[in-house]
Amino acid sequence: MSSDGMIVFNDVWKKYSTRDIFHKSLREEISDIFRREARERLAEGEFWALKGINFSIGKGECVGIFGPNGAGKTTILKLIASVTYPNQGEVSVLGRVAPLISVGAGFHPDLTGRENIYTNGTIIGMTIGEIREKTGSIIDFSELEQRFIDMPVKKYSNGMNARLGFSIAVHSSADIILIDEILAVGDESFQEKCIGKIKELKNNNKTVVIVSHNKKKMEELTDRILFMKSGEIINS
Repeated sequence: MSSDGMIVFNDVWKKYSTRDIFHKSLREEISDIFRREARERLAEGEFWALKGINFSIGKGECVGIFGPNGAGKTTILKLIASVTYPNQGEVSVLGRVAPLISVGAGFHPDLTGRENIYTNGTIIGMTIGEIREKTGSIIDFSELEQRFIDMPVKKYSNGMNARLGFSIAVHSSADIILIDEILAVGDESFQEKCIGKIKELKNNNKTVVIVSHNKKKMEELTDRILFMKSGEIINS
């Protein structure tokens, strides 16, 4: 595994709990930190979302992550975006990240599409000047007419949310773009438009990570695919 990648996962383990996190005592928390076998143990209600994940993604690569529901695909994106952190192992990310981890992630339902361009753009690291300069292009790419862009996003369909969220992410100056299931949302013409934009990002040496159930589209678009099952990479 390369040590000079934009994204490097080194023996990463991540577990989640179906019970309230505050039910674990301080003694249990301290014990988990210092006991080597803690990684191998699961308390009641806990499960491993990722198990010893190792991979590296270089600058300008477009990599797909494919697998059934519950395989750990979105957990990997969340770790790259620092939305969550590993229980064991190390995640190294070099550069600014623009995450589109779920449809409408970061949108405030009571704000309009235009207002959410500013709030969401700020969340992913865009400056106000950059957002102001790119707002027209973001709206044009999303294909949301004026009557929709100034409407509260709580009235948007999933497809409209996806269009706006993707458009904001790909207009940022981030080094790494994370995309979850955009290839399965919206009509075919918009999906093809998204694919064209992702190819443009690749040509501009951006690093792109895509999660999708559309294996055919990912094979067309990505440099390689990580195949996952039950929290492990089974082939790449």
